[in-house]
Amino acid sequence: MALEFSPETYRKFAETVARYPRKEAAMLPVLYLAQREFGHLSSEAIEYVAKLMGQSPARVYGVVSFYTMYAMKPLGRHHIQVCRTLPCALRGAEKITGFLKKTLGMECGQTTPDGRFTLSEVECLASCGTAPMMQVNDDYYENLTEEKVTEILANLK
Repeated sequence: MALEFSPETYRKFAETVARYPRKEAAMLPVLYLAQREFGHLSSEAIEYVAKLMGQSPARVYGVVSFYTMYAMKPLGRHHIQVCRTLPCALRGAEKITGFLKKTLGMECGQTTPDGRFTLSEVECLASCGTAPMMQVNDDYYENLTEEKVTEILANLK
């Protein structure tokens, strides 16, 4: 069976596109809908979005591969994204990333064998005043220390 949106997501797609003067301008929120629906943006999902948006798959792939908020492979149940932009870097983001790599036994871009965690370094998450910070799925964690990270990991089910 070909990949397609559920009726509810298709309704959200239509509402989203209707808010923009040109269909192409809705690309980012439509990709977000697709990622929520399918878990990640596989080549099949990219082709589906391209067809819906009236764009080439290459154009959609270009957008997906540019932004760190889109995943082209399955993610763990908890996607840990550590900000590496200058304010976070100056306040210890590299140390936090290193601690997570050691604690989880993996490198950035990998997922734990049990599928529980995926670790990524990303650009600005817009919380510069509370650096270093990370986002786990949709939740922000700020003013991080190794102790705080240990507590956060322990509380993730």
